[in-house]
Amino acid sequence: CSYEGEEVDGFYEGEGFICFEGGNTYKGLFSEGRMDGQGTYTWADGVKYEGTFIKNVQMLGGRYTWSDGSVYEGSIKDGLRHGYGFFRSGTHPISYHGDWCNGKRHGKGVIYYDEEHTSWYSGEWVNNVREGQGLRRYRSGNTYVGQWKKNLRHGHGKMTWLAANQEYTGQWVCGIQHGFGTHTWFFKAMHMSQYPLRSEYIGDFVKGKRHGRGLFIYPSGATYNGEWVCDKKHGKVRIDKTADNSRANCSALYRGSLDFFTANYIQFATIIINALGETSILKSDIELDISLLLELLPVEDREEEVKQVELAVLMHISKLKNAYHFYSVLGYGHSPDNNNTLTKLQFWRFLKDCEFHFSSVTLAEMDRLLRGDKPFESIHCPHEVLVFRTFLSYLVHLAFHIYHEEYKDEVPHLCKCFLKMMSRNVLPSACCVQGLLFSGEQFTSFAMSYIDKCWEIYNNFCRPHSRPPFEPTVKMRQFLWMLADFKLLSEQLTASRVVGIFVKVGASLPDITGVNLDLEVCMEKTHSSLLQEQLKLLLKTKISAVF
Repeated sequence: CSYEGEEVDGFYEGEGFICFEGGNTYKGLFSEGRMDGQGTYTWADGVKYEGTFIKNVQMLGGRYTWSDGSVYEGSIKDGLRHGYGFFRSGTHPISYHGDWCNGKRHGKGVIYYDEEHTSWYSGEWVNNVREGQGLRRYRSGNTYVGQWKKNLRHGHGKMTWLAANQEYTGQWVCGIQHGFGTHTWFFKAMHMSQYPLRSEYIGDFVKGKRHGRGLFIYPSGATYNGEWVCDKKHGKVRIDKTADNSRANCSALYRGSLDFFTANYIQFATIIINALGETSILKSDIELDISLLLELLPVEDREEEVKQVELAVLMHISKLKNAYHFYSVLGYGHSPDNNNTLTKLQFWRFLKDCEFHFSSVTLAEMDRLLRGDKPFESIHCPHEVLVFRTFLSYLVHLAFHIYHEEYKDEVPHLCKCFLKMMSRNVLPSACCVQGLLFSGEQFTSFAMSYIDKCWEIYNNFCRPHSRPPFEPTVKMRQFLWMLADFKLLSEQLTASRVVGIFVKVGASLPDITGVNLDLEVCMEKTHSSLLQEQLKLLLKTKISAVF
């Protein structure tokens, strides 16, 4: 070897440069003949170390550079990466910063597998392998957070599949779902769709498949609780569906495959319990909630009442489904999954087209009758969504309240009221829009653009109703006062003209002269009246300015 530099008493001392046999070189500080202090050591194959030496050994901290462009910068012990440091590969888009031990990733650290940092792992390491607790983010966007062993998902963890809209939380063995866990399939909620958002399996897994005992919850709310073999239902099971806080239990033999997506549209093997705790003949999407009505009937008649009214509903189910679909698209158009849900505003239009409001019960009173457990402030909200089974239940309730006097001494009472309503109201008039609000595509589009503003106006002019539940409501007289406050009444739009508009949208009974100014008006009537052709310009210029 050859040396150039300072010497003291025959020892290399201070700064110097040495070239070893084989081509390795060192330039830096010496002490007592040894590399000691800051220096740069270069191997013949191109590997270079820049950093601290203690008695000829790389220690404390420094920077390694390999001939392929790889770099390490951080803590060093006995010439090896040890402690905290950063490494970047020269041949692959991989970088790591974290703990090291004896030249290997060991402890906690983050590794990136691509330059864009879309694929990475952050967590614990043991001798260069992922082991312990960690979070893995894949280039696809999928993520796993949980326990690892030998670079594989192992133990308890949660995996999320982004594109597939799936999620699993539970036990893993050698990278595969194995043991007890919960797998969830999320469905994208379409605009105005009535379907729930997920299916879920809770139970045993073997080598990535549902195998053993497990509970499957369908989007409809129906559940399968039983044995599984290789992702298929197998053996003796229990299929449950909850209704009115009752639970159905049954046993059946079934063998078949599971299709999660079909389950989103088909009610599969569902057992329904009606308000009496008996098995219902209706499927889960059309079960009736009529427990409050049954309380008004003799106990001994209730079982037969339920059975007969369910048969009456089934008799007209196609017509009712068509009506539900027809009105659910008014003002919105078809949803991407062709499953629009009915809003309260659209339901009012249905009731008025079928002349329900010409009975002894007004639309506002109908809202109170159908209130259920909703807060009284929201009884008349036009945005409330009614799924199909709620639509059917509401019709049974209204049929009773409108026609019960006519059939008060006859059994089955609910069935006769329902059939009377269908023959007198629904069958002759449904699906034929009479009002101006949905009279044409252009006008409807204009009208719906003001729905939120009209609801805001309506709420501002509401006053508590005089009888329970004392919910906020608007009377026709208050509506006229509102127009006067906004200075909307004029020679062209007189109070008489406004009353005439109300008559046109159904605020008076046929063949009866005069208008009751104390009549309560729901949002559908207020909206229609506000959006008459004569009020368009005034709405744009004056009402919008006030609010």
